[in-house]
Amino acid sequence: MIRIILSGCLGRMGKVISQSVANFPSLSIVAGIDKNDDDTVKYPVYKTIQECNTVGDVVLDFSRPETLSSLLQYCKDKNLPLILCTTGYSQEQLTQIEEASKEIPIFRSANMSIGINVINNILKKISAMLYENYDIEIIEKHHNQKVDSPSGTALLLANTIKETIPSETIFTKGRDGISKREHKEIGVHAVRGGSIVGEHEVIFAGQGEIIELKHSALSREVFAVGSLKACEFIYGKEKGMYSMDNVINK
Repeated sequence: MIRIILSGCLGRMGKVISQSVANFPSLSIVAGIDKNDDDTVKYPVYKTIQECNTVGDVVLDFSRPETLSSLLQYCKDKNLPLILCTTGYSQEQLTQIEEASKEIPIFRSANMSIGINVINNILKKISAMLYENYDIEIIEKHHNQKVDSPSGTALLLANTIKETIPSETIFTKGRDGISKREHKEIGVHAVRGGSIVGEHEVIFAGQGEIIELKHSALSREVFAVGSLKACEFIYGKEKGMYSMDNVINK
């Protein structure tokens, strides 16, 4: 049995993961980390990771970027693998993550959905083929409580396209003013409203035709399932950086 310490256990995703883990006989949540109180969960909840004295095998994080340093230090001290599902990290924090991966296994993905990561793999294969004759735009939609914009997933898809295309490209995040679109632009647009779980659409707009790749998350369970599969995958791995690509290819 792989024992999970769940950071952000009382948030929206944390609660879904606590329910979904019942479908994974090899996993159990033995402790949670959250600044809020809730006596309905079946495991002990600590205010900070430093207070946690429950023995675990992996740390799964669905909290906020500001918890990163404490999570990294705890996992390095305990020699535990860390799964980071939080988005909105600064460049400095991304560097911290890379440095820590030289000591412990770290799994990081901007989106834990299997479907999104399949689309990301498709983009690696088709973007260079289509870029010369098609304009590329990305539209993402999320609920009105999401704090980072554009979404980490939209940036994941945009960076995949940018890295695949041999020509120099630039990101245009939203548009304002009066000017023509340059072909080298990759447009990235964010919509926030209501209770939208998550939608991402990549548009290749050509002369007389449009190719669209779209993913809609109908519930947060898709992210919970992906994160729990990541827990199964990362257990027992050597130090280094891992992502959903490793889970898909496995």
